[in-house]
Amino acid sequence: MAHEVKPLKYKILPGFSEAQIGDHHGVLYAGYVKKLNEIEEKMKTTDVSQANGTYSEYGELRREEAFATNAIKLHEGYFDNMGGNGQPSGKLMKLIETDFGSFEQFEKYFKAAGIAARGWVVLCFNWDDHKLHIYSSDYHTQGVWNCTPILVLDVYEHAYFIDYKTQRKTYIEAFWKVVDWNYLNKLVEKLELTKHKNSL
Repeated sequence: MAHEVKPLKYKILPGFSEAQIGDHHGVLYAGYVKKLNEIEEKMKTTDVSQANGTYSEYGELRREEAFATNAIKLHEGYFDNMGGNGQPSGKLMKLIETDFGSFEQFEKYFKAAGIAARGWVVLCFNWDDHKLHIYSSDYHTQGVWNCTPILVLDVYEHAYFIDYKTQRKTYIEAFWKVVDWNYLNKLVEKLELTKHKNSL
């Protein structure tokens, strides 16, 4: 079954133009969906008997499948967790306070990761220690296993260059003001993070 482009729930947000989000970033995301469908279709006919660690069509398709899949998932997470008023609240805020000492401490480290990263910053729930962690990655396939993304920030230049040019710090502040904490708290409920954390 072919993958479909998930519709954006907005095209304009305070601090973000339609050109940045809908015309540019949304189109880029749709391109990853298209490529993943092409990769998976090609995989059906590739000769797996020629698989090789140095180079083979099958090996390349598998690597690019992971790249495109993660690009889709991260972009969907990023778009989904925007569209709110940026006011932290609810169970996620309480989990953050528990794992980072205070919300201010978490915010400081998350924003700093946004400046330091070269691709993504993701607040994840690690199912091994049942704690929230901030992870940075330089590209789509550099993630941490057995973790579920909660809050996703795209810091590739394509995410902000139309509106903010090289002013990444200003972009991160704008992103912070439109985080949808209602959405994030629904995600916490869906994943039963409070239950799993308290089961330790």
